[in-house]
Amino acid sequence: MDSYILSLAIIGFAALGMAWMPYLSKKIRISYAVIYVAIGLLFYSLFGKVLPTPNPIKYADYTQHLTELVVIISIMGTGLKIDQPFSFKTWKIPFRLISITMLICIGIMFVLGKYMLGFNMASALLLGASLAPTDPVLASDVQVGPPMEGIRDNVRFSLTAEAGMNDGVAFPFTWLAIALAMMTVNKNFDIGSWVLYDLIYRIIAGVGIGYAMGRFLAYLVFYLPEKRDFVVIKDGFVGIAATLLVYGLTELLHGYGFIAVFVTAITLRNSELNHKLHTQLHNFTDQVERILVAIVLILFGGSLASGILDYLTWPMVAVAIIFIFIVRPISGLIGLIGVPVHFKEKWAISFFGIRGIGSFFYLAFALNTYFFGYEKELWSLISFIVLISVIIHGFTANKVMKEIKESFSEKVPDVPQEMLDH
Repeated sequence: MDSYILSLAIIGFAALGMAWMPYLSKKIRISYAVIYVAIGLLFYSLFGKVLPTPNPIKYADYTQHLTELVVIISIMGTGLKIDQPFSFKTWKIPFRLISITMLICIGIMFVLGKYMLGFNMASALLLGASLAPTDPVLASDVQVGPPMEGIRDNVRFSLTAEAGMNDGVAFPFTWLAIALAMMTVNKNFDIGSWVLYDLIYRIIAGVGIGYAMGRFLAYLVFYLPEKRDFVVIKDGFVGIAATLLVYGLTELLHGYGFIAVFVTAITLRNSELNHKLHTQLHNFTDQVERILVAIVLILFGGSLASGILDYLTWPMVAVAIIFIFIVRPISGLIGLIGVPVHFKEKWAISFFGIRGIGSFFYLAFALNTYFFGYEKELWSLISFIVLISVIIHGFTANKVMKEIKESFSEKVPDVPQEMLDH
């Protein structure tokens, strides 16, 4: 049996299935992520000797770049579909989640990794940093719908904005873990350089480039066609093109590309909040994302069949359960202390901190950059945590979100553009 032809057939099957999967997922109230991981597990159990080996350790570069591509496209789509106009006041909940909640999660996982699992300091911090961001890719069941949906929902908005924001904000801690790993060979570690460069400059560069590119793109697609009789943009692929351009430019200037992509999406969206082009941009981006996600999930299922969990130990299982059911929920509730929303909404926001492909990217990136010493253990543990998240959140998200929608969501009218301008 030809491996290449079989792979093409499976990719075609996975991509075709995504056309019906969102509807099926809502119908059976099970996330499509659960279904695709199961399909990958089945395919690799049957044809594992023929299909390419889905080993993220052996094929580290492919793992890093594939997950990177999926995440940046997902971040763009995430930013484009948020109806809530940006302001520090109305975005208070996601800002708390990417600061207080995320830092608590990193700190607790560092302690658990160091003292419960026996990892060195660098690997323990990498564990926390890799698990810090909620996933913009696998969290579609708990996120807002397409642009101009006309529904206000604190839970979905908060989880959507958090997923878009914290993928970049977690990057400094990944670099800190890399710096700690380098200290085992070179003791000259300058915390000041990390603060000024990795923490401050690269975040500011990401925000600045993202905002500038967002304004530039808004000028091209909104202002020129309306004011200067310029060509009217109707192609949804512009969203993907902008994603790659912004990410590549920002990384060339050593900023955080994840942050830049999200800021670009938010800036572009807020420039003309009610413009129909946003729907086209989002729809095309979402379609490309779903195809790539289908492939990654099948590969993840294949990695489970191929032994990615072989280095899992009972203490690691305990840490995984503690993280999903205790660390993230409690950290979330702490971060939301004093926020005037119902406790059920706070609980939902705190519980549905879904982990997924973003965690794989951070882990692959760090391990490709330097040697940590616990490579196989980290892959086993993080893969197990993602698997638990896919299953637990995948079976509960639709039901809980339906209850939240019925109890707390409300219809809202379009926001007048003049209000945004002022």
